Amino acid sequence: MFEHVTIYNQKGRYAGWPANYGIWSWDDEIVVGFTLGYHQSDAGFHTRDRSRPFVTMQARSLDGGETWKVQEMPCQTPGGRGLSADEHVQKSLEIGESSELNQGLGISSGGINFAHPDFALMCARTGVAGGAVSWFYTSIDRCHTWEGPFKLPMFGFRGIAARTDYLVTGSNTCLLFLTAAKSNGKEGRVFCARTSDGGKSFQLLSAIGEEPTGFEIMPASIRLSESHILVAVRTREDNENWEQAKNYVDLYVSEDDGHNWQYLDRPVKNTGVGGNPPTMTKLKDGRLCMTYGYRNAPYSMLAKISDDNGITWGKEIILRDDGGSHDIGYPRTIQRADGNIVTVYYFADEPDGARYIASTIWRA
Repeated sequence: MFEHVTIYNQKGRYAGWPANYGIWSWDDEIVVGFTLGYHQSDAGFHTRDRSRPFVTMQARSLDGGETWKVQEMPCQTPGGRGLSADEHVQKSLEIGESSELNQGLGISSGGINFAHPDFALMCARTGVAGGAVSWFYTSIDRCHTWEGPFKLPMFGFRGIAARTDYLVTGSNTCLLFLTAAKSNGKEGRVFCARTSDGGKSFQLLSAIGEEPTGFEIMPASIRLSESHILVAVRTREDNENWEQAKNYVDLYVSEDDGHNWQYLDRPVKNTGVGGNPPTMTKLKDGRLCMTYGYRNAPYSMLAKISDDNGITWGKEIILRDDGGSHDIGYPRTIQRADGNIVTVYYFADEPDGARYIASTIWRA
């Protein structure tokens, strides 16, 4: 049984990309981030109006995803501009072009309690390639307020394009999984950073895999044991024509808490034109759940389940295949207290309709 819920849908608006922001849950209380702009029919692959600003939003459910309330995300942004959407607006609207960017990004003094029961962390960025700058926010009241922005270092790379993916390992220690610009300045390759002093400083822990000829971006991590971590990445082959390039999901594994990584497998061999990021969730029974969008017809939201820590994956589960456009996906997934799974994503019912935020409630 698959129950589809509309979280935010307004005619003429473009709501998108939850994977860039994050999802957080406490039993049946769920918060998810997304960005909101305006629809433009002839804008290309993404039908968003580049001449109008994006606003960062968050939606909250108190009943396991059955109903939602939406608000602007209660955080400070440099210049009051939308987070992590620079590549979707004209240059004058980019957060990276804000005169307040440098002075608006603070330096964390530490003291962050990553193990706080109501903790959440969100990453943000300017662009996606060389020159991109990134930062983070924290909350200890279930996303009702956010502290920050706190600047992240460059870690020796030419640019840092941070989306939200982290693993808490203790009250003072947290791993961040991030995307960096490659040595040629293009996006991207994935790596792991660590803080062990409550967020006062972050150090490069390891690159994940060799620098790709295409790109590997948007890591999605899951901890299997104290030392065993699995990371899924969005992968694209090297092809000058990105619309013809093949797109995959690849897996890397570390057995020494992120210090070293080995390539494991390619569980998803096609995510459609442009590609789509995976997200992974460890279910209460120990199985792993991977969800992702498929951007070829039939435009779909899909899932796979592994019962052996990601070594093998079952057949694709179709959450829905009624999309009206390739412009969908970017999911985030949690499991609620009763065992049902909630997968949040952006979606389109028709080629020239609004892009909206939806979820599917289902059982694996």
